[in-house]
Amino acid sequence: MGQRTPIAVVGTGYWGKNLVRTFYQLGHLKSCCDLDTNRLQELKQQYPGIVTSDRYEEILQDDEIQGVVLVVPAKDHFRLARQALEAGKDLYIEKPMALNTRDAEELLQRANRKGRILMVGHLLLYHPAVQKMKHLIDTGDLGELYYLYGQRVNFGLLRRDENAMWSLAPHDLSILTYLFQEEPVSVSARGSCYIQRNTGTEDVIFLNIRFADQKMANFQLSWLDPHKIRKTTIVGSKKMIVFDDMEATEKIRIYDKGVETPNYIPRYESYGEALTLHTGDVYIPRIKMVEPLKTECEHFIDCIQTRRTPRSDGLNGLMVVRILEAAQTSLDRRGEPVPVTGALSEVCR
Repeated sequence: MGQRTPIAVVGTGYWGKNLVRTFYQLGHLKSCCDLDTNRLQELKQQYPGIVTSDRYEEILQDDEIQGVVLVVPAKDHFRLARQALEAGKDLYIEKPMALNTRDAEELLQRANRKGRILMVGHLLLYHPAVQKMKHLIDTGDLGELYYLYGQRVNFGLLRRDENAMWSLAPHDLSILTYLFQEEPVSVSARGSCYIQRNTGTEDVIFLNIRFADQKMANFQLSWLDPHKIRKTTIVGSKKMIVFDDMEATEKIRIYDKGVETPNYIPRYESYGEALTLHTGDVYIPRIKMVEPLKTECEHFIDCIQTRRTPRSDGLNGLMVVRILEAAQTSLDRRGEPVPVTGALSEVCR
């Protein structure tokens, strides 16, 4: 099993219980914290040997605990995360990292000053299919990246405290910034409240993102759709990739399609006539599937032990929050394009 790194999971509800299970199976779970004492009693029976508490202060005062895993409502992320960092704990915080750029920047700066690990729960960055896409991009197989689009739609699981964008888009935005390795310059968003009209909580949102070098991204996000779709498409100059997370085994398809551009244009009246479309085979690579959550939790433990920077670090979390905040402004302004402002390098100082 190796060196044990005592972990406390704070928030053991809908998603938190999965982190409790995973860290326990990995042999690193020491404590669980939740306001629901009945749930804590159930956890003690289910996971013998763990310590439970309904007081967050007890977790922070426990010198043995090295890492705190926050799986609480997003509105509490900043307050509880700041306390954990001040207490000298390494921190894993579920997405979104914060609800505004100012708070996200403060958490990142505080973690840097304290020398603490700050990792955001962008689960899909630990998905084998996303890692395969990253490899194909880095090796140049796709050629020049043109655009990316995704669908994350479903029927149900409505939330009152956040709209469909804040709930669903962090998954896609974390993939986008990770694969493109740059921050967009502007974003526009339009949406509507069809179900919860009295609360003003948008359940259907369309998000458009632009980059300085003309790359684009577009996302459809919805809780009101007859299909459950989790699909991402990347188009490059040489090849195209489709990642369909609803497929049981064939998660990725690579399409050998692109546009060939000649170095010179002989005997053509226009440049457009000189372009050649090429279409080749569709390739389905073999991907060894492992549970992304297990990989993510193992990565957090490894980062604590080695002090390396997490794949989904605070900078990645901040980029996602910046896009979300600009998109929310655009949503409030009925689709007006809004710049994504701020230099990330300044935050790290």
